[in-house]
Amino acid sequence: MSNTIDLSGDRGSQDLREGIYGVVFFVCAAISVLTTIGIILALVLPTLTFLGEVPIREFLLGTQFSPAIQPTVFGVLPLVFGTLLITVGAAAVALPVGLLTATYLSEYASHRRRAVLKPLLEILAGVPTVVYGYFALVYVTPLLDAIPGLELGTFNALSASLVMGIMIIPMVSSISEDSMSAVPESIRNAAYGLGATKYRVSTSVVIPSAVSGIASSYILALSRAIGETMIVVVAAGQSARFPDSISGLLNSFFQSTQTMTSAIVQLGTSDLAGGTTAYRALFAIGLTLFVMTFVLNVVSDVITMRYQEDYE
Repeated sequence: MSNTIDLSGDRGSQDLREGIYGVVFFVCAAISVLTTIGIILALVLPTLTFLGEVPIREFLLGTQFSPAIQPTVFGVLPLVFGTLLITVGAAAVALPVGLLTATYLSEYASHRRRAVLKPLLEILAGVPTVVYGYFALVYVTPLLDAIPGLELGTFNALSASLVMGIMIIPMVSSISEDSMSAVPESIRNAAYGLGATKYRVSTSVVIPSAVSGIASSYILALSRAIGETMIVVVAAGQSARFPDSISGLLNSFFQSTQTMTSAIVQLGTSDLAGGTTAYRALFAIGLTLFVMTFVLNVVSDVITMRYQEDYE
């Protein structure tokens, strides 16, 4: 009599279930890919028609954008400038504050305090962006306008960029804190054993070890700021401007400006007839915005792969 145990069993039904699971997962992945391809085609095809009517040089290098008033001009530079202006202002708030917050949560806060503070901080990410926009318009702008020597318009880039910076702080702090917490405790202990202070360990050991995650959080936060719509629509206004001097560049923060997302909303909700050049400009601006955010995401992936540390 054989004592061999049959471990194979009847795998018929199990193989069938595994096959069904594989098909479901493949369909979900295919839907994601096809949706992305569909979005790209929906942007590219009207854009090609638009560039057949408006020279690409005029679109990319034009310094005026007026799609509805004759003579119509479709220069995207003022929109790109407005987008980058508000993004830079938001980055000046979110990047240092987010990193300092992440450092506190990772290195200084107790487990109990971190368990309370981190969820509270991430509540900011759940506030509707239109609420941020009205907060900037109704509260932040009057507060800034009360500062002696600072004259702001009702709609301005400064208040929009400050509030947008507050909005993206949770993205920077959360991703950075996760990356810093992933640094092994043994590395910290080795630095402490050499006589380093907590501040020295945090700034010279932990942050450099987590630089890939921190850099990725920065770039993802900037991508989020570039694509933000409601804050700039409500608080920044819809005046496309391109500075002609250094002083004009500095004053741009105190004036109304228009971003690419704001221009898309303006064109999409206007009474422009479909099929017109002005209507197709919507897709050309959308494709430009898509390319900018895509490049930033690629840079984020490259930085992650280049500087990521593997701890075993």
